[in-house]
Parts: sequence; C-alpha cells; structure tokens
Amino acid sequence: MGETFSVVVVGGGVTGACVAALLARHSGLPPAAIALLAPELPVPVNAGAPPRAAVAALGAPDLRVAAISRASERILSCAGAWERLDTGRLCPYERMRVWHETSGPSGGAHALVFDAADLAEPNLGYIIENRELQRASLAAFAAAGGVFITEALESLEFGSAAVAGRTATTTFSAQLVIGADGAQSLVRTQAGLDATVHDYRQRAIVATVSTAKPHEATAWQRFLRSGPLAFLPLFDGSSSIVWSADEPLAQELCACSPADFNERLERAFDFALGRTQLCSQRLSFPLRSLRADSYVAARIALIGDAAHLVHPLAGQGANLGLLDAAALCEAIIRAVGEREDPGALRALRRYEQQRRTHNLLTNAAMGAFNSGFSVVRGPLAWLANRALGTVNRSTAAKRLFAAHALGLSGELPRFARAAA
Repeated sequence: MGETFSVVVVGGGVTGACVAALLARHSGLPPAAIALLAPELPVPVNAGAPPRAAVAALGAPDLRVAAISRASERILSCAGAWERLDTGRLCPYERMRVWHETSGPSGGAHALVFDAADLAEPNLGYIIENRELQRASLAAFAAAGGVFITEALESLEFGSAAVAGRTATTTFSAQLVIGADGAQSLVRTQAGLDATVHDYRQRAIVATVSTAKPHEATAWQRFLRSGPLAFLPLFDGSSSIVWSADEPLAQELCACSPADFNERLERAFDFALGRTQLCSQRLSFPLRSLRADSYVAARIALIGDAAHLVHPLAGQGANLGLLDAAALCEAIIRAVGEREDPGALRALRRYEQQRRTHNLLTNAAMGAFNSGFSVVRGPLAWLANRALGTVNRSTAAKRLFAAHALGLSGELPRFARAAA
C-alpha cells in the first residue's frame, strides 16, 4: 500500500525544500509525516539522512543566483537553512543603481540609487547561488527529521480523505500534496488547475564575468531597448549577469565568440564597470509569465513557479516563492492547531487569499516595467528616462520602494517578520 504521510512536497528546489523544512520544524505534525519527493538532489540521500554539501568552498560561482531579501532571510532562518549556508559564498549588497539607456553614463542625475545606509540597514540583501540555497534548505529538512523520496512523481489520484501518489517503484498517500515542481508542474496538471502563460519573446542569458572595476557591493541594472541587463555582485569579486534580450538578439549573443560577447556586453552596459571578461559558459532560458487560475484545490496547494512566474528584471522570483512557503506553512499551522485536516480546502484558501493578489500585482508590475522601459524614443522614452530620477529625488518614494523590496512593509507571513 505504500507509505502514509500528512504532507508530501513535490519538488526539491529552494521553495520546495524550504516549505518542507518549515513544516518539519513548525507545523506541529511529526517530522516523519512530512515527505519531500525530489528525484534530482545535489547528492544522493537516504530517507531522513542529511545531504552533504554539494558545493566546494572555493569552487566557481554557480551560474544561477538569487537576490535574497530581508524577508526571505528571515524565512530561511526560521526553516533552519540560513545557519547552514556557507557564509564565505554570500555577497551582501549595499547599493542598487538602476538607469535607462537614454540617461547617459550610469544614469547620472536620472539614475535611481538605493543605499542601505539611507535606510539604516546593514545591506539591501544578499546575492546567493541557487544551489547553495537549495543545499542548505535540504540539509535543514533532513536535520529536522523529514523523509526523502528520491523518485519522480508519475501520477496522483484524488480521494475525499487523501491523495494517492505513484512513482516508478513506490506509492504513497497524503492528506496534502504541495506542488513546488516548477512552471511545468505535474501536480498542477494532475489537479486540473489551469494556468495562463504569456511569452515575452525574450531569453535571459546568464553568465559569470570579471570586470576591470570593482562591483562596489552594488547591484547594477540598465534598461535597454531589447530588455534589461543586470550585473549582480558575487562573493569572489566577479559578477553574475542576467541579460534579458529579444529572442533574435539573444540567439546572436549565445552564438558569438567570447571576445565578441565581451565587447557587446561592455557597450550594452556603457562600460559602467570597465572591460569585462567571460569567466563561464553562457546559459539562456525563455522568459514567460505564468499565473495559475487557482493556487489550491482540495488536498492540493501550489507554491513558487508552479503557481506563478514573473520577469526576472527585479529578481523577485525566489523571494515570492519563499513568501508562498511561509504563508502556506502558516495556514497549515493554524489548521493543525484547530484540529483541522491540513489538506482541507478551507484551510488552504487562507494561503491563497494572502498570496495570490500580491503575486498578481508583482507579475503585472514586472511586465509593465519591461515593456515601458524598452521604449527609447518619443514621449514614453522621455517619461521612462525621467521617472527613475524623479523617484530618486523623493526620499519618501525611495524608502517606500526599498522597504517593499526588502520585505520590511506590507502584509507578511509571520515567518517573514522580524519578530518571527
């Protein structure tokens, strides 16, 4: 008949591993009643055994990184993951500079600049490798006593009291299945939850580069006609680039020689950090937005990319997923405390009501920024050019934007608040 669990989380990425760790530590359910189903972990793990570090301390930076907000830092700390991160691989960033390609060198007076000192904060967040976040979250779940199922999900069958799941060699049942299995979520499909997808007709190119000038613990972003270009500071002095470009240009940039790419990158970034040099391969992936029509059904909840995808221009994808994890855990804690079934639809609706509107607004804002700032001529270009500088000259507006990005304002799950 297979094993029986209270909750099975499908997907071992950062969001899935974090929600599993939160539930194992805080839900009030026995940790052994929480399972994480993930076929591809950084290293093989047995049920309940802590994964070993998958990243060598002095290894090259991962190509995929995340800008982790203060709210996400708190969530990861509550999950027991923050303390397991290799502090030598974290890069706190103290400033952010954003400008439009029509603004002149590094934006000048028309640039939008955030500084942690202006907010009385030690930093604006951390640039952290995805694989390091994943490793620490998996280790936190294992240390809490959770169970690993290292196989891929094949199917789900829905009953009134439980969901039955099947992999290639095992079966399981659970009161609640959490889909943290990405944009192509099988959980979402099996549950019959529809999603609306918008294709930006862009690709994001990610790579690691060295620069002639130091990155100054600053996250840099320039809005171009073809899409935004970001330089994110890394722990070893190099920078991670995320270049969102229209598909024809992206194909050229991926196919050209390293020397040609370096030259085109320098020009696109207006030599803000001087000469650049590729230090890694170039990876690219298509850019789409996705919004699930509903995040929940009876005994099913979607979090992270399974529920929503946003344009990466503001680096909010990982933070939104972690906020989902915290809000869902909070709803389950309440259900368990009230002796309610954690998979009951009434309990899951609390999570959806808290997160869906916020995620929809963020998705819409990212799409508007991407299209609005791609204009380089005419009245819209003039407006986009001056909008950043106008906000920069308003102390109140800057504090509002920065506090929102840091996760210091608005309705937050309790694990994301300072007093959690």
